[in-house]
Amino acid sequence: MSNSYNHNKVLLFLCMVVGTVFIASMRYGAVAVSWQEIATAISKSLGKPSSAMTLHESIFLQIRFPRACLCLLAGASLAVAGVLLQALFRNPLVEPGLIGTSSGSAFGAGLYLVLGASFQIHAGEWTLPIAACLGGILATLLVVFLANSAETGKTSITALLLTGIAINSLFMSGVGFLSYIARDPQARSITFWNLGTLSGANWEAVVALSVVFFLCMLLALRHAKELNTLMLGEEEAAYLGTNIAQLKRNVILLNVLLVGVTTAFVGVIGFVGLIAPHMIRLVSGSDNRHLIYGSALCGAILLTMADLTARLLLKPAELPIGIVTSMVGVPIFILLLKKGKSYFF
Repeated sequence: MSNSYNHNKVLLFLCMVVGTVFIASMRYGAVAVSWQEIATAISKSLGKPSSAMTLHESIFLQIRFPRACLCLLAGASLAVAGVLLQALFRNPLVEPGLIGTSSGSAFGAGLYLVLGASFQIHAGEWTLPIAACLGGILATLLVVFLANSAETGKTSITALLLTGIAINSLFMSGVGFLSYIARDPQARSITFWNLGTLSGANWEAVVALSVVFFLCMLLALRHAKELNTLMLGEEEAAYLGTNIAQLKRNVILLNVLLVGVTTAFVGVIGFVGLIAPHMIRLVSGSDNRHLIYGSALCGAILLTMADLTARLLLKPAELPIGIVTSMVGVPIFILLLKKGKSYFF
């Protein structure tokens, strides 16, 4: 009862922080939007506008509001993916892109940016997200296929981890090659996208990521108890009735959907899926049923704060958000490595 009560207090606190940073994200940036302008913009959008919207009202409805929503969803998606992979590998140092999804998405996006015009590949504003998502799926499938043992037909966690590192290096070298052969505007686009950006946020992206996130969230919660048994070891989990092979497939599929679709819309953003689960684990323990909820809220908070920093630090210019998350994430990752076994399950 005490643990459940403490966890509920943590969730309530995180919900209040989410609301605070969400409001701040809508209000502040290169241009500050007042409460009056927000209220007027909402009233005009819901009813018949008595007059045309002002510039600040349009900024709020068409840029700030969808960006704030997409930022929350992206941070939550990456954090949940982090929980799932850390539980699967039984290691809190695992990051969601470790099995190739992020690097594959980066390669798919780079391939379209450099060669899309030459092959006349175009599907409107969805072309880049589709190319990135297909790249992430391809890379992850390649990791799973290569990690599968020819003798036993099973996928070892260690083999999956090592194969993922190798495939990540392969696809990132591909991104480097595309940047090398690209013209200057294309190279800048690849670089900026690979560092993460929410500047292209729109309501279509918000709806698409919302569907993927909430579907994956429900499926992740269904696997929470099985992931808890996996912390005892694969053999012990199997004795308790967990289908290990199916669990691995389902967790990897959820990771591909969460990371692939998120990366497709906001670019490559690292460390959120590493930091958020670890912060929640420190206050709520290692029960994945609690970690999934808490990490989703924590990831949303972290990415929104990073986005605010990226917008305000050099305004009116904007930093790529991946730079901010890396500046925070790298010291924490080094701290985890220094602490060693005391941070492992």
